[in-house]
Amino acid sequence: MRFIWRKEHVLIFLLIIFYSIGAIGAILPSTSRWFLSLTPFNLLLTFSILVLAKKNRKIKFVIFLILAFIIGISVELVGVHTGLLFGNYSYGESLGLKFFDVPLVIGVNWGIVAVAASSIMARTNFGLITKVLLSAAVMTILDLLIEPISADTGFWYWKDNLIPIYNFICWFITGIGIQMIFYRLNLEEKNKVFEVLLLLLFIFFTLLNAYYQ
Repeated sequence: MRFIWRKEHVLIFLLIIFYSIGAIGAILPSTSRWFLSLTPFNLLLTFSILVLAKKNRKIKFVIFLILAFIIGISVELVGVHTGLLFGNYSYGESLGLKFFDVPLVIGVNWGIVAVAASSIMARTNFGLITKVLLSAAVMTILDLLIEPISADTGFWYWKDNLIPIYNFICWFITGIGIQMIFYRLNLEEKNKVFEVLLLLLFIFFTLLNAYYQ
């Protein structure tokens, strides 16, 4: 049977290419720093692919991503400058342009992770609260994978190199807030692009953990 390329297939192919090359480049000693410096561009490309991949309610989806950006930047500003959220940490240079010491792509990242984390819930018959809690839990698990290599990659640094449990509590609570907006806007849909992205994020950070640890 002849395989017909659709937009969905193209976007999945692009994601696989981006993250495969990124993973290889990030773990090769000769190229790791350069590839890690491209993280903001990778996040922006991922963001663009998510918007293109959304099947329904695109305007609401963009509104959601903007709200996720605002929430993400806001909690990070509080965290970086007061330590009242997440703990005592500061951002490195790998994530690019900063706004009051917080990289702008961090706001983009909150939206990306939220969409990816919620993707598998569309395959279930769980109720709203369960989906919100599980999606927030998946977001937190992703952060659990990122934290051990955050300093090695130049993403961010924890005071005394200690990652507090409080960080994950804040991630979970913030995730709940963002997921509530996602589901209240009725943005859930079965979307293979979102599901593949979630898988790639787990593989990508698992590989980086294996290399840096």
